[in-house]
Amino acid sequence: MPKTNPIAVALDTPDLPRARELVRSLKSHVGYLKVGMEFFYAHGADGYRAVAEEGIPVFLDLKLHDIPNTVEQGLRSLMRLTPAPAIINIHATGGPVMMAAARKAVPASTKLIGVTLLTSLSNDEIWATGFSRDKETAAHAVAIAGLAHAAGLDGVVCSPLDLAAIRKALPRDFLTVVPGIRPADAASHDQKRIATPKAAVDAGADILVIGRAITGSSDPAGAAQKILAELAP
Repeated sequence: MPKTNPIAVALDTPDLPRARELVRSLKSHVGYLKVGMEFFYAHGADGYRAVAEEGIPVFLDLKLHDIPNTVEQGLRSLMRLTPAPAIINIHATGGPVMMAAARKAVPASTKLIGVTLLTSLSNDEIWATGFSRDKETAAHAVAIAGLAHAAGLDGVVCSPLDLAAIRKALPRDFLTVVPGIRPADAASHDQKRIATPKAAVDAGADILVIGRAITGSSDPAGAAQKILAELAP
């Protein structure tokens, strides 16, 4: 990891037949399948298995954030899913003790990553939550990523706008999973801190999380292939 194909397609639909159709159509065109809250909460372990068994490595995007013991035990339960997720995440703002507890629950065969700052938040909204206006948003993201690295996590989820600073501050093998990716001709929807796939890869992204630009297309496989063509050297 990362795979040659950096696209993690976001399977956000709660419609199981539609999800299975999408996964089958995209098997040869994406590197990862991101299974998030909408799908997992609707279908649980059985739904997870139905799409994971298609063979695309799964990024299980549930963003656990609670007291250390609760997160640890929750992750132990999730590690019993079959096939096991290739990647799973927690909120890094849960703190060093919570992240260390999470690390104990996740074997080395699954990458454990921490969410830094959500890409749906504008700078003003980030500051409104209590982060200091005296620092750029990227500086806060770097600080959070540094805590994740120190706690033994394998990488972070970060905005493409914070990516260059995180790449500069942390080792190159520290995984960067980057949402807020929008092709130049796609709508931004509810994402505010965004970048094109090419810009994110050039800044050092390992994995690109892309949802509606692919899944909302009349030709999802074609949309994925178009993005891959744009990334070609």
